[in-house]
Amino acid sequence: MTSWFERLKGRASRTDDKGDTDTVRRIVGELERLDPARARYLAAFAYLLSRVSRADLKIGPAETERMSDIVGSVGELPASQSALVVEIAKAQSRMFGGTEDFLVTREFRDISTLDQRRELLACLVEIAATEDGISTIEEAEISKVARELDLTHDDYIAALQKRSSERNVLRNPARGPTTRE
Repeated sequence: MTSWFERLKGRASRTDDKGDTDTVRRIVGELERLDPARARYLAAFAYLLSRVSRADLKIGPAETERMSDIVGSVGELPASQSALVVEIAKAQSRMFGGTEDFLVTREFRDISTLDQRRELLACLVEIAATEDGISTIEEAEISKVARELDLTHDDYIAALQKRSSERNVLRNPARGPTTRE
């Protein structure tokens, strides 16, 4: 794993030939009891949830809780383990966003099926809708992720349509965000 000193000196975040990023390897380490391929998948999945969640520069408690629920469901993990995965993914996303965003997205694309990428896209929309509706910034980030995953514009639109009432761009500005009861 790359040391902090090497990162500060600007060395690459890749440290082996398998294509894993430091972010994915760190989360995989926390999931050692799982099959390594499955752990790698969940690590990238959780990171991408965090990527969209932090697009508006804040990751709220409701988003964190929802990410944990989704990771737990997708990974069939106990709540404590899914919460740990999400916390690590959030920390890595905050520290190493930007370049790491692209690298992790590319890795997820390479290790997932088309159906899994579409499932992730739906989960990204769900996370964005969790607090105060889906902002235009979050929509733009979801669109970027969809393109990086080689998904079509139709895939992107289909995912958004399921939560269209929560898209801030479609809301009446006089009404403001909808509230959840």
